[in-house]
Amino acid sequence: MNSQLAKNTKVLIVDDQALAKGYMKYSLEELGFGDITYVDKINLALTTIRNQRFDLIICSYNLRREQDGYYFYDEIKANGELPLSTAFVFISADTNSDLVQSIIELQPDDFLAKPFTVKELDRRLSRVLGRKQALKDIYLSIEVNKYDKALSQVELFLATPKNAEFFPIALKIKGEMLAASGQFQQAKEFYQAILKVQTFTWAQLGLVNSYLRLDEDEQAEKLVLRLAFKADHQLAAYDLLTALQIKQNDFDTALECVMMATEISPRSIRRHKTAMNLSRITHDYETQFEAAKKIVRFAKNSIHDKPENYLNVARAGIDYAMTTDASDTDKLIKQAKEYVRQFRQAFPKAEMDDQIQIINARLLYLDDEKTNALALLDQLDEGNWDNDSIDSLLDKAKIFHDLGLHERSQAMLEQIENRCKVGSEQGEIFLHYIHQEKEEKSNIKQSSKELNNSAVDYYQKGDVDNALEAFTKAFTLMPKNTSIALNLLQVISLKASKLGFSKTSKPLLKKCIKNIENSVLNEDQQERYHKIRITLDGV
Repeated sequence: MNSQLAKNTKVLIVDDQALAKGYMKYSLEELGFGDITYVDKINLALTTIRNQRFDLIICSYNLRREQDGYYFYDEIKANGELPLSTAFVFISADTNSDLVQSIIELQPDDFLAKPFTVKELDRRLSRVLGRKQALKDIYLSIEVNKYDKALSQVELFLATPKNAEFFPIALKIKGEMLAASGQFQQAKEFYQAILKVQTFTWAQLGLVNSYLRLDEDEQAEKLVLRLAFKADHQLAAYDLLTALQIKQNDFDTALECVMMATEISPRSIRRHKTAMNLSRITHDYETQFEAAKKIVRFAKNSIHDKPENYLNVARAGIDYAMTTDASDTDKLIKQAKEYVRQFRQAFPKAEMDDQIQIINARLLYLDDEKTNALALLDQLDEGNWDNDSIDSLLDKAKIFHDLGLHERSQAMLEQIENRCKVGSEQGEIFLHYIHQEKEEKSNIKQSSKELNNSAVDYYQKGDVDNALEAFTKAFTLMPKNTSIALNLLQVISLKASKLGFSKTSKPLLKKCIKNIENSVLNEDQQERYHKIRITLDGV
Protein backbone atom coordinates (compact mmCIF):
# COMPACT_ATOMS: atom_id res chain seq x y z
CA MET A 1 0.00 0.00 0.00
CA ASN A 2 1.26 3.43 -0.92
CA SER A 3 1.78 5.01 2.50
CA GLN A 4 0.93 8.53 1.32
CA LEU A 5 -2.26 7.31 -0.37
CA ALA A 6 -3.33 5.48 2.82
CA LYS A 7 -2.53 8.51 4.98
CA ASN A 8 -4.66 10.83 2.80
CA THR A 9 -7.63 8.44 2.55
CA LYS A 10 -10.69 9.21 4.69
CA VAL A 11 -12.41 5.90 5.55
CA LEU A 12 -15.95 5.04 6.71
CA ILE A 13 -16.65 1.53 8.05
CA VAL A 14 -20.27 0.35 8.30
CA ASP A 15 -20.47 -2.81 10.43
CA ASP A 16 -22.47 -3.82 13.50
CA GLN A 17 -20.15 -6.56 14.76
CA ALA A 18 -17.64 -5.43 17.38
CA LEU A 19 -15.08 -8.14 16.52
CA ALA A 20 -15.25 -7.28 12.84
CA LYS A 21 -14.80 -3.62 13.69
CA GLY A 22 -11.73 -4.38 15.80
CA TYR A 23 -10.11 -6.56 13.13
CA MET A 24 -10.83 -4.11 10.33
CA LYS A 25 -9.50 -1.16 12.36
CA TYR A 26 -6.34 -3.11 13.20
CA SER A 27 -5.82 -4.17 9.56
CA LEU A 28 -6.31 -0.64 8.18
CA GLU A 29 -3.96 0.86 10.75
CA GLU A 30 -1.35 -1.77 9.81
CA LEU A 31 -1.60 -0.51 6.23
CA GLY A 32 -1.13 3.12 7.25
CA PHE A 33 -4.74 4.38 7.34
CA GLY A 34 -5.39 6.82 10.18
CA ASP A 35 -8.58 8.78 9.40
CA ILE A 36 -11.19 6.09 10.15
CA THR A 37 -14.87 6.62 11.13
CA TYR A 38 -16.97 3.70 12.36
CA VAL A 39 -20.81 3.41 12.44
CA ASP A 40 -23.00 0.39 13.20
CA LYS A 41 -26.35 1.44 11.67
CA ILE A 42 -27.39 2.37 8.16
CA ASN A 43 -29.28 5.46 9.31
CA LEU A 44 -26.09 6.69 11.01
CA ALA A 45 -24.12 5.89 7.86
CA LEU A 46 -26.55 7.95 5.76
CA THR A 47 -26.32 10.90 8.15
CA THR A 48 -22.52 10.64 8.20
CA ILE A 49 -22.01 10.62 4.42
CA ARG A 50 -24.45 13.52 4.05
CA ASN A 51 -22.26 15.62 6.35
CA GLN A 52 -18.78 14.43 5.38
CA ARG A 53 -17.03 13.25 2.22
CA PHE A 54 -15.15 9.93 2.31
CA ASP A 55 -12.59 8.44 -0.06
CA LEU A 56 -13.37 4.85 0.93
CA ILE A 57 -16.51 3.19 2.35
CA ILE A 58 -16.20 -0.38 3.62
CA CYS A 59 -19.65 -1.82 4.33
CA SER A 60 -20.76 -5.17 5.72
CA TYR A 61 -23.27 -6.73 3.34
CA ASN A 62 -25.02 -8.42 6.28
CA LEU A 63 -26.17 -6.07 9.02
CA ARG A 64 -28.27 -7.68 11.77
CA ARG A 65 -30.05 -4.57 13.03
CA GLU A 66 -31.30 -3.58 9.61
CA GLN A 67 -31.76 -5.43 6.35
CA ASP A 68 -28.14 -5.33 5.09
CA GLY A 69 -25.89 -3.19 2.97
CA TYR A 70 -27.77 -3.85 -0.28
CA TYR A 71 -30.31 -1.14 0.48
CA PHE A 72 -27.70 1.28 1.78
CA TYR A 73 -25.63 1.05 -1.40
CA ASP A 74 -28.71 1.12 -3.65
CA GLU A 75 -30.08 4.18 -1.81
CA ILE A 76 -26.92 6.33 -1.94
CA LYS A 77 -26.23 5.37 -5.55
CA ALA A 78 -29.79 6.14 -6.69
CA ASN A 79 -29.81 9.47 -4.80
CA GLY A 80 -26.43 10.58 -6.16
CA GLU A 81 -24.92 10.49 -2.66
CA LEU A 82 -22.01 8.22 -3.59
CA PRO A 83 -19.39 10.31 -5.43
CA LEU A 84 -17.65 8.54 -8.31
CA SER A 85 -14.33 9.38 -6.69
CA THR A 86 -15.34 7.45 -3.54
CA ALA A 87 -14.48 3.73 -3.48
CA PHE A 88 -17.18 1.39 -2.10
CA VAL A 89 -16.21 -2.11 -0.94
CA PHE A 90 -18.57 -4.78 0.41
CA ILE A 91 -17.40 -7.35 2.97
CA SER A 92 -19.31 -10.50 3.94
CA ALA A 93 -18.84 -13.92 5.51
CA ASP A 94 -21.47 -15.31 3.13
CA THR A 95 -20.98 -16.02 -0.55
CA ASN A 96 -24.42 -17.45 -1.36
CA SER A 97 -26.13 -17.07 -4.75
CA ASP A 98 -28.29 -14.18 -3.51
CA LEU A 99 -25.20 -12.19 -2.55
CA VAL A 100 -23.40 -13.02 -5.80
CA GLN A 101 -26.44 -11.85 -7.80
CA SER A 102 -26.55 -8.62 -5.78
CA ILE A 103 -22.86 -7.96 -6.45
CA ILE A 104 -23.43 -8.51 -10.19
CA GLU A 105 -26.37 -6.12 -10.08
CA LEU A 106 -24.99 -3.39 -7.81
CA GLN A 107 -21.40 -3.45 -9.13
CA PRO A 108 -19.53 -2.00 -6.14
CA ASP A 109 -15.84 -1.25 -6.60
CA ASP A 110 -14.91 -4.54 -4.90
CA PHE A 111 -16.12 -7.36 -2.68
CA LEU A 112 -14.10 -9.06 0.07
CA ALA A 113 -15.12 -12.41 1.56
CA LYS A 114 -14.43 -12.89 5.27
CA PRO A 115 -12.08 -13.99 6.68
CA PHE A 116 -9.36 -12.13 4.79
CA THR A 117 -5.73 -11.44 5.62
CA VAL A 118 -4.08 -8.04 5.91
CA LYS A 119 -2.10 -8.97 2.80
CA GLU A 120 -5.29 -9.64 0.82
CA LEU A 121 -6.86 -6.39 2.09
CA ASP A 122 -3.70 -4.53 1.06
CA ARG A 123 -3.78 -5.97 -2.45
CA ARG A 124 -7.48 -5.25 -3.05
CA LEU A 125 -7.54 -1.73 -1.55
CA SER A 126 -4.33 -0.77 -3.37
CA ARG A 127 -5.97 -1.69 -6.67
CA VAL A 128 -9.29 0.08 -5.95
CA LEU A 129 -7.78 3.25 -4.45
CA GLY A 130 -5.08 3.37 -7.11
CA ARG A 131 -7.77 3.39 -9.81
CA LYS A 132 -9.80 6.07 -8.04
CA GLN A 133 -6.68 8.21 -7.56
CA ALA A 134 -5.63 7.89 -11.21
CA LEU A 135 -9.09 8.91 -12.47
CA LYS A 136 -9.88 11.39 -9.70
CA ASP A 137 -9.82 14.59 -11.80
CA ILE A 138 -12.14 13.00 -14.38
CA TYR A 139 -14.53 11.83 -11.66
CA LEU A 140 -14.61 15.28 -10.07
CA SER A 141 -15.60 16.86 -13.40
CA ILE A 142 -18.39 14.31 -13.86
CA GLU A 143 -19.68 14.94 -10.33
CA VAL A 144 -20.33 18.61 -11.22
CA ASN A 145 -21.85 17.67 -14.63
CA LYS A 146 -18.93 19.06 -16.67
CA TYR A 147 -19.14 16.26 -19.23
CA ASP A 148 -17.27 18.00 -22.06
CA LYS A 149 -14.39 18.74 -19.71
CA ALA A 150 -14.42 15.12 -18.47
CA LEU A 151 -14.35 13.92 -22.10
CA SER A 152 -11.27 16.04 -22.82
CA GLN A 153 -9.61 14.72 -19.66
CA VAL A 154 -10.34 11.12 -20.69
CA GLU A 155 -8.83 11.70 -24.13
CA LEU A 156 -5.67 13.09 -22.50
CA PHE A 157 -5.65 10.15 -20.04
CA LEU A 158 -5.88 7.63 -22.89
CA ALA A 159 -3.03 9.37 -24.73
CA THR A 160 -0.69 8.81 -21.78
CA PRO A 161 1.03 5.35 -21.94
CA LYS A 162 1.71 5.16 -18.19
CA ASN A 163 -2.06 4.97 -17.63
CA ALA A 164 -2.39 1.78 -19.71
CA GLU A 165 -3.45 -0.25 -16.64
CA PHE A 166 -6.64 1.83 -16.41
CA PHE A 167 -7.46 2.12 -20.12
CA PRO A 168 -10.50 -0.26 -20.03
CA ILE A 169 -12.28 1.80 -17.35
CA ALA A 170 -11.25 5.05 -19.07
CA LEU A 171 -12.75 3.80 -22.36
CA LYS A 172 -15.97 2.95 -20.54
CA ILE A 173 -16.07 6.49 -19.10
CA LYS A 174 -15.47 7.95 -22.58
CA GLY A 175 -18.56 6.19 -23.94
CA GLU A 176 -20.63 7.38 -20.98
CA MET A 177 -19.45 10.97 -21.43
CA LEU A 178 -20.30 10.96 -25.14
CA ALA A 179 -23.83 9.89 -24.23
CA ALA A 180 -24.06 12.29 -21.26
CA SER A 181 -23.09 15.22 -23.49
CA GLY A 182 -25.73 14.27 -26.08
CA GLN A 183 -23.29 12.95 -28.71
CA PHE A 184 -25.26 9.75 -29.33
CA GLN A 185 -24.09 9.15 -32.92
CA GLN A 186 -20.46 9.47 -31.81
CA ALA A 187 -21.20 7.20 -28.83
CA LYS A 188 -22.72 4.60 -31.15
CA GLU A 189 -19.69 4.65 -33.46
CA PHE A 190 -17.34 4.51 -30.47
CA TYR A 191 -19.05 1.44 -28.98
CA GLN A 192 -19.12 -0.29 -32.37
CA ALA A 193 -15.37 0.32 -32.75
CA ILE A 194 -14.70 -1.08 -29.25
CA LEU A 195 -16.79 -4.21 -29.95
CA LYS A 196 -14.76 -4.97 -33.07
CA VAL A 197 -11.74 -5.34 -30.78
CA GLN A 198 -13.32 -6.95 -27.71
CA THR A 199 -16.90 -7.75 -26.62
CA PHE A 200 -17.02 -5.80 -23.37
CA THR A 201 -20.46 -6.03 -21.70
CA TRP A 202 -20.41 -2.30 -20.93
CA ALA A 203 -19.84 -1.56 -24.64
CA GLN A 204 -22.78 -3.75 -25.67
CA LEU A 205 -25.08 -2.11 -23.15
CA GLY A 206 -23.79 1.33 -24.15
CA LEU A 207 -24.53 0.54 -27.79
CA VAL A 208 -28.10 -0.49 -26.92
CA ASN A 209 -28.60 2.78 -25.08
CA SER A 210 -27.19 4.72 -28.07
CA TYR A 211 -29.59 2.93 -30.43
CA LEU A 212 -32.49 3.87 -28.14
CA ARG A 213 -31.43 7.51 -28.07
CA LEU A 214 -31.13 7.58 -31.85
CA ASP A 215 -34.57 5.93 -32.26
CA GLU A 216 -32.96 2.88 -33.84
CA ASP A 217 -35.27 0.67 -31.80
CA GLU A 218 -35.05 -2.41 -34.01
CA GLN A 219 -31.26 -2.55 -33.68
CA ALA A 220 -31.54 -1.95 -29.93
CA GLU A 221 -34.05 -4.81 -29.54
CA LYS A 222 -31.96 -7.30 -31.53
CA LEU A 223 -28.86 -6.66 -29.44
CA VAL A 224 -30.57 -6.52 -26.05
CA LEU A 225 -32.45 -9.78 -26.71
CA ARG A 226 -29.11 -11.50 -27.32
CA LEU A 227 -27.82 -10.11 -24.03
CA ALA A 228 -30.92 -11.32 -22.17
CA PHE A 229 -29.84 -14.93 -22.75
CA LYS A 230 -26.54 -14.42 -20.91
CA ALA A 231 -26.78 -14.82 -17.13
CA ASP A 232 -24.35 -12.02 -16.24
CA HIS A 233 -26.17 -9.55 -18.52
CA GLN A 234 -29.80 -10.47 -17.88
CA LEU A 235 -30.74 -7.78 -15.37
CA ALA A 236 -29.26 -4.92 -17.38
CA ALA A 237 -30.83 -6.38 -20.54
CA TYR A 238 -34.30 -6.61 -18.99
CA ASP A 239 -34.00 -3.04 -17.70
CA LEU A 240 -33.16 -1.83 -21.21
CA LEU A 241 -35.97 -3.94 -22.71
CA THR A 242 -38.37 -2.39 -20.21
CA ALA A 243 -37.19 1.10 -21.21
CA LEU A 244 -37.58 0.21 -24.90
CA GLN A 245 -41.15 -1.06 -24.48
CA ILE A 246 -42.13 1.95 -22.35
CA LYS A 247 -40.72 4.23 -25.07
CA GLN A 248 -42.95 2.42 -27.60
CA ASN A 249 -45.96 2.56 -25.24
CA ASP A 250 -46.10 -1.24 -25.18
CA PHE A 251 -46.81 -1.31 -21.46
CA ASP A 252 -47.95 -4.96 -21.33
CA THR A 253 -44.59 -6.16 -22.67
CA ALA A 254 -42.74 -3.67 -20.46
CA LEU A 255 -44.51 -5.17 -17.45
CA GLU A 256 -43.50 -8.68 -18.54
CA CYS A 257 -39.86 -7.54 -18.80
CA VAL A 258 -39.74 -5.87 -15.40
CA MET A 259 -41.45 -8.88 -13.80
CA MET A 260 -38.73 -11.17 -15.25
CA ALA A 261 -36.13 -8.81 -13.75
CA THR A 262 -37.83 -8.98 -10.33
CA GLU A 263 -37.66 -12.78 -10.49
CA ILE A 264 -33.88 -12.54 -10.85
CA SER A 265 -33.46 -9.73 -8.33
CA PRO A 266 -36.47 -9.84 -5.97
CA ARG A 267 -35.13 -7.28 -3.49
CA SER A 268 -35.05 -4.33 -5.87
CA ILE A 269 -37.67 -1.91 -4.49
CA ARG A 270 -37.20 0.30 -7.55
CA ARG A 271 -38.26 -2.47 -9.94
CA HIS A 272 -41.28 -3.41 -7.82
CA LYS A 273 -42.38 0.23 -7.95
CA THR A 274 -41.99 0.20 -11.74
CA ALA A 275 -44.06 -2.99 -11.84
CA MET A 276 -46.76 -1.29 -9.75
CA ASN A 277 -46.97 1.70 -12.07
CA LEU A 278 -46.99 -0.43 -15.22
CA SER A 279 -49.66 -2.72 -13.79
CA ARG A 280 -51.79 0.34 -13.06
CA ILE A 281 -51.54 1.42 -16.71
CA THR A 282 -52.38 -2.07 -17.98
CA HIS A 283 -55.17 -2.55 -15.41
CA ASP A 284 -53.39 -5.65 -14.11
CA TYR A 285 -54.73 -5.35 -10.57
CA GLU A 286 -53.42 -8.72 -9.40
CA THR A 287 -49.84 -7.84 -10.36
CA GLN A 288 -50.24 -4.40 -8.75
CA PHE A 289 -51.37 -6.07 -5.53
CA GLU A 290 -48.49 -8.60 -5.56
CA ALA A 291 -45.90 -5.88 -6.31
CA ALA A 292 -47.21 -3.75 -3.42
CA LYS A 293 -46.94 -6.73 -1.07
CA LYS A 294 -43.35 -7.39 -2.20
CA ILE A 295 -42.38 -3.79 -1.47
CA VAL A 296 -43.60 -4.24 2.12
CA ARG A 297 -41.84 -7.59 2.42
CA PHE A 298 -38.43 -6.53 1.13
CA ALA A 299 -38.47 -3.03 2.63
CA LYS A 300 -39.36 -4.20 6.15
CA ASN A 301 -36.88 -3.02 8.82
CA SER A 302 -34.81 -1.25 6.17
CA ILE A 303 -34.39 2.40 5.19
CA HIS A 304 -37.22 1.86 2.67
CA ASP A 305 -39.74 0.77 5.32
CA LYS A 306 -42.48 3.44 5.25
CA PRO A 307 -46.14 3.69 6.38
CA GLU A 308 -47.22 4.38 2.80
CA ASN A 309 -45.99 0.92 1.73
CA TYR A 310 -48.57 -0.84 3.92
CA LEU A 311 -51.41 1.47 2.91
CA ASN A 312 -50.54 0.97 -0.76
CA VAL A 313 -51.09 -2.78 -0.34
CA ALA A 314 -54.53 -2.08 1.16
CA ARG A 315 -55.31 0.31 -1.72
CA ALA A 316 -54.12 -2.19 -4.35
CA GLY A 317 -56.15 -4.92 -2.65
CA ILE A 318 -59.29 -2.77 -2.92
CA ASP A 319 -58.54 -2.01 -6.60
CA TYR A 320 -58.26 -5.74 -7.20
CA ALA A 321 -61.43 -6.54 -5.21
CA MET A 322 -63.35 -3.94 -7.26
CA THR A 323 -62.48 -5.71 -10.50
CA THR A 324 -62.38 -9.42 -9.73
CA ASP A 325 -65.07 -12.06 -9.34
CA ALA A 326 -67.29 -11.86 -6.26
CA SER A 327 -65.86 -15.13 -4.90
CA ASP A 328 -62.46 -13.45 -4.36
CA THR A 329 -63.72 -10.16 -2.94
CA ASP A 330 -64.05 -11.20 0.72
CA LYS A 331 -60.54 -12.66 0.77
CA LEU A 332 -59.05 -9.48 -0.72
CA ILE A 333 -60.94 -7.25 1.73
CA LYS A 334 -59.52 -9.28 4.64
CA GLN A 335 -56.00 -8.91 3.25
CA ALA A 336 -56.46 -5.15 2.81
CA LYS A 337 -57.59 -4.82 6.43
CA GLU A 338 -54.68 -6.97 7.59
CA TYR A 339 -52.14 -4.60 6.00
CA VAL A 340 -53.83 -1.64 7.68
CA ARG A 341 -53.43 -3.52 10.98
CA GLN A 342 -49.75 -4.19 10.21
CA PHE A 343 -49.28 -0.49 9.43
CA ARG A 344 -50.72 0.49 12.83
CA GLN A 345 -48.46 -2.02 14.55
CA ALA A 346 -45.29 -1.01 12.68
CA PHE A 347 -45.92 2.77 12.85
CA PRO A 348 -48.08 3.45 15.93
CA LYS A 349 -47.17 7.15 15.98
CA ALA A 350 -47.89 7.83 12.29
CA GLU A 351 -50.67 10.39 11.88
CA MET A 352 -52.49 9.12 8.80
CA ASP A 353 -56.10 9.02 10.00
CA ASP A 354 -57.46 10.74 6.88
CA GLN A 355 -55.80 8.17 4.65
CA ILE A 356 -57.23 5.31 6.71
CA GLN A 357 -60.64 6.98 6.49
CA ILE A 358 -60.44 7.00 2.67
CA ILE A 359 -59.51 3.30 2.68
CA ASN A 360 -62.47 2.60 4.99
CA ALA A 361 -64.79 4.58 2.69
CA ARG A 362 -63.65 2.46 -0.26
CA LEU A 363 -64.25 -0.71 1.77
CA LEU A 364 -67.77 0.50 2.63
CA TYR A 365 -68.43 1.12 -1.07
CA LEU A 366 -67.32 -2.44 -1.80
CA ASP A 367 -69.94 -3.61 0.73
CA ASP A 368 -72.60 -1.52 -1.07
CA GLU A 369 -72.76 0.95 1.83
CA LYS A 370 -72.59 4.12 -0.29
CA THR A 371 -74.37 6.32 2.27
CA ASN A 372 -71.89 5.44 5.02
CA ALA A 373 -68.98 5.91 2.60
CA LEU A 374 -70.23 9.42 1.76
CA ALA A 375 -70.63 10.20 5.47
CA LEU A 376 -66.97 9.28 6.04
CA LEU A 377 -65.86 11.56 3.22
CA ASP A 378 -67.81 14.46 4.71
CA GLN A 379 -65.69 14.18 7.87
CA LEU A 380 -62.43 14.77 5.99
CA ASP A 381 -60.49 18.01 6.38
CA GLU A 382 -60.03 19.24 2.80
CA GLY A 383 -57.57 21.93 3.93
CA ASN A 384 -54.83 19.33 4.53
CA TRP A 385 -54.82 17.85 1.05
CA ASP A 386 -51.77 19.83 -0.09
CA ASN A 387 -49.74 17.83 2.45
CA ASP A 388 -51.10 14.44 1.35
CA SER A 389 -49.00 11.96 -0.57
CA ILE A 390 -49.67 11.33 -4.27
CA ASP A 391 -51.00 7.83 -3.47
CA SER A 392 -53.40 9.25 -0.89
CA LEU A 393 -54.74 11.81 -3.39
CA LEU A 394 -55.17 9.08 -5.99
CA ASP A 395 -57.18 7.02 -3.51
CA LYS A 396 -59.47 10.02 -2.97
CA ALA A 397 -59.93 10.51 -6.71
CA LYS A 398 -61.03 6.87 -6.98
CA ILE A 399 -63.63 6.98 -4.18
CA PHE A 400 -64.99 10.32 -5.42
CA HIS A 401 -65.50 8.79 -8.86
CA ASP A 402 -67.08 5.59 -7.52
CA LEU A 403 -69.55 7.59 -5.42
CA GLY A 404 -70.55 9.75 -8.39
CA LEU A 405 -68.62 12.88 -7.35
CA HIS A 406 -67.04 13.14 -10.78
CA GLU A 407 -66.05 16.82 -10.72
CA ARG A 408 -64.21 16.37 -7.42
CA SER A 409 -62.52 13.26 -8.81
CA GLN A 410 -61.31 15.11 -11.91
CA ALA A 411 -60.13 18.06 -9.79
CA MET A 412 -58.13 15.66 -7.62
CA LEU A 413 -56.53 14.01 -10.66
CA GLU A 414 -55.70 17.49 -11.99
CA GLN A 415 -53.97 18.29 -8.70
CA ILE A 416 -51.98 15.04 -8.88
CA GLU A 417 -50.98 15.79 -12.47
CA ASN A 418 -49.74 19.28 -11.55
CA ARG A 419 -47.71 17.93 -8.64
CA CYS A 420 -46.14 15.26 -10.90
CA LYS A 421 -45.14 17.92 -13.45
CA VAL A 422 -43.47 20.06 -10.78
CA GLY A 423 -41.67 17.22 -8.96
CA SER A 424 -39.80 14.27 -10.46
CA GLU A 425 -40.49 11.82 -7.64
CA GLN A 426 -43.11 9.75 -9.50
CA GLY A 427 -41.60 9.72 -13.00
CA GLU A 428 -42.98 9.59 -16.53
CA ILE A 429 -44.72 6.21 -16.20
CA PHE A 430 -46.88 7.40 -13.31
CA LEU A 431 -47.69 10.64 -15.13
CA HIS A 432 -48.83 8.60 -18.15
CA TYR A 433 -51.06 6.61 -15.80
CA ILE A 434 -52.63 9.80 -14.39
CA HIS A 435 -53.35 11.07 -17.94
CA GLN A 436 -55.01 7.73 -18.64
CA GLU A 437 -57.03 7.84 -15.40
CA LYS A 438 -58.29 11.35 -16.21
CA GLU A 439 -59.42 10.29 -19.66
CA GLU A 440 -61.03 7.04 -18.57
CA LYS A 441 -62.84 8.54 -15.61
CA SER A 442 -64.05 11.40 -17.81
CA ASN A 443 -65.47 9.00 -20.41
CA ILE A 444 -66.65 6.21 -18.09
CA LYS A 445 -68.76 7.59 -15.27
CA GLN A 446 -69.71 4.29 -13.63
CA SER A 447 -67.36 2.28 -11.45
CA SER A 448 -66.08 -1.05 -12.75
CA LYS A 449 -68.38 -2.85 -10.31
CA GLU A 450 -71.47 -0.92 -11.47
CA LEU A 451 -70.59 -1.34 -15.15
CA ASN A 452 -70.51 -5.10 -14.99
CA ASN A 453 -73.82 -5.25 -13.11
CA SER A 454 -75.56 -2.90 -15.56
CA ALA A 455 -74.10 -4.75 -18.58
CA VAL A 456 -75.45 -8.09 -17.31
CA ASP A 457 -78.83 -6.42 -16.68
CA TYR A 458 -78.94 -5.04 -20.26
CA TYR A 459 -78.02 -8.42 -21.70
CA GLN A 460 -80.69 -10.26 -19.69
CA LYS A 461 -83.29 -7.76 -20.97
CA GLY A 462 -82.18 -8.40 -24.56
CA ASP A 463 -80.76 -4.87 -25.00
CA VAL A 464 -77.69 -5.98 -26.98
CA ASP A 465 -76.49 -2.50 -28.01
CA ASN A 466 -76.36 -1.13 -24.47
CA ALA A 467 -74.97 -4.43 -23.19
CA LEU A 468 -72.17 -4.22 -25.76
CA GLU A 469 -71.35 -0.63 -24.76
CA ALA A 470 -71.37 -1.43 -21.04
CA PHE A 471 -69.29 -4.62 -21.39
CA THR A 472 -66.81 -2.77 -23.62
CA LYS A 473 -66.34 -0.09 -20.96
CA ALA A 474 -66.07 -2.75 -18.25
CA PHE A 475 -63.43 -4.60 -20.31
CA THR A 476 -61.50 -1.33 -20.73
CA LEU A 477 -61.23 -1.11 -16.94
CA MET A 478 -60.87 -4.87 -16.37
CA PRO A 479 -58.98 -6.35 -19.36
CA LYS A 480 -57.61 -9.21 -17.21
CA ASN A 481 -61.06 -10.31 -15.94
CA THR A 482 -61.96 -13.54 -17.73
CA SER A 483 -65.67 -13.36 -16.85
CA ILE A 484 -65.94 -9.89 -18.43
CA ALA A 485 -64.02 -11.10 -21.50
CA LEU A 486 -66.41 -14.05 -21.91
CA ASN A 487 -69.48 -11.84 -21.50
CA LEU A 488 -68.18 -9.30 -24.02
CA LEU A 489 -67.22 -12.03 -26.48
CA GLN A 490 -70.69 -13.51 -26.22
CA VAL A 491 -72.35 -10.14 -26.96
CA ILE A 492 -69.97 -9.50 -29.90
CA SER A 493 -70.71 -12.95 -31.34
CA LEU A 494 -74.46 -12.43 -30.91
CA LYS A 495 -74.38 -9.11 -32.73
CA ALA A 496 -71.98 -10.37 -35.41
CA SER A 497 -74.24 -13.34 -36.17
CA LYS A 498 -76.93 -10.85 -37.23
CA LEU A 499 -74.97 -7.90 -38.66
CA GLY A 500 -71.43 -9.16 -39.22
CA PHE A 501 -68.28 -7.70 -37.62
CA SER A 502 -67.80 -3.96 -37.28
CA LYS A 503 -64.38 -2.26 -37.43
CA THR A 504 -64.37 -1.72 -33.67
CA SER A 505 -65.48 -5.24 -32.78
CA LYS A 506 -62.53 -7.05 -34.40
CA PRO A 507 -59.76 -5.63 -32.15
CA LEU A 508 -61.99 -6.24 -29.11
CA LEU A 509 -62.61 -9.78 -30.28
CA LYS A 510 -58.85 -10.48 -30.45
CA LYS A 511 -58.26 -9.03 -26.96
CA CYS A 512 -61.08 -11.09 -25.46
CA ILE A 513 -59.82 -14.31 -27.06
CA LYS A 514 -56.25 -13.60 -25.90
CA ASN A 515 -57.49 -13.05 -22.33
CA ILE A 516 -59.60 -16.21 -22.32
CA GLU A 517 -57.00 -18.48 -23.91
CA ASN A 518 -54.34 -17.27 -21.45
CA SER A 519 -56.61 -18.02 -18.48
CA VAL A 520 -57.54 -21.18 -16.60
CA LEU A 521 -61.26 -21.71 -17.27
CA ASN A 522 -63.63 -23.69 -15.10
CA GLU A 523 -65.93 -26.29 -16.66
CA ASP A 524 -68.84 -23.87 -17.21
CA GLN A 525 -66.56 -21.23 -18.76
CA GLN A 526 -64.97 -23.81 -21.09
CA GLU A 527 -68.42 -24.92 -22.28
CA ARG A 528 -69.52 -21.29 -22.83
CA TYR A 529 -66.34 -20.47 -24.72
CA HIS A 530 -66.71 -23.54 -26.93
CA LYS A 531 -70.26 -22.50 -27.90
CA ILE A 532 -69.21 -18.90 -28.57
CA ARG A 533 -66.34 -20.05 -30.81
CA ILE A 534 -68.77 -22.19 -32.84
CA THR A 535 -70.95 -19.08 -33.39
CA LEU A 536 -67.92 -16.96 -34.31
CA ASP A 537 -66.58 -19.58 -36.73
CA GLY A 538 -70.00 -19.63 -38.35
CA VAL A 539 -69.88 -15.85 -38.83
